[in-house]
Amino acid sequence: MIQQRLSLSSMIAAATAVVALGLPGMASAAYEHPANNEKGVIVHPEHFKSEKTRAQVKAETEAAMRQGRLSYGESNYPMPVPNVGPGKTRQQVINEMLNESPAERSERLRLYSPG
Repeated sequence: MIQQRLSLSSMIAAATAVVALGLPGMASAAYEHPANNEKGVIVHPEHFKSEKTRAQVKAETEAAMRQGRLSYGESNYPMPVPNVGPGKTRQQVINEMLNESPAERSERLRLYSPG
């Protein structure tokens, strides 16, 4: 009777070990696999299977950003560039710098100088 308990408990322990050690292996069957490199993984994009189209993902991301559920750093989706109108020409910038007062010049140099 004692021998049956030991073998039953050892079978339960063995099954638990197989499940515990097998699940990470099954999870790595995705598109990231362990590798001996700096990142620790190697990516195989051809193993990835998505159920959504690119347009659906972009639409969901835009909606989440509009609702404030994502910050820019989390989504890595480019923020829309505001239309500020036409810029200055090269000559206009040069004329502004030539016509600036000594106080404006020292403030500009202080603002853009290192340290």
